[in-house]
Amino acid sequence: MPKKGKAKNTVNKAKHTKLMNRKINKVKLEKQLNKERLKALIKKVNESKSEEKQ
Repeated sequence: MPKKGKAKNTVNKAKHTKLMNRKINKVKLEKQLNKERLKALIKKVNESKSEEKQ
C-alpha cells in the first residue's frame, strides 16, 4: 500500500528542474549572442575587404 501524506521529493525535484531550465536558457542565450557577434564581425570584415578591392 502506498504511504499516506505528501510525496517525498516533489519540492526538491521542482527546484532542481527550475534551476536546470534557468541554466539551459542561459547557455542558449550566450550561444545566440556569440553567433550574432561573429556574424557582425564577419560582415564588417567582408565589407572592409570589398572596399579595399574597389
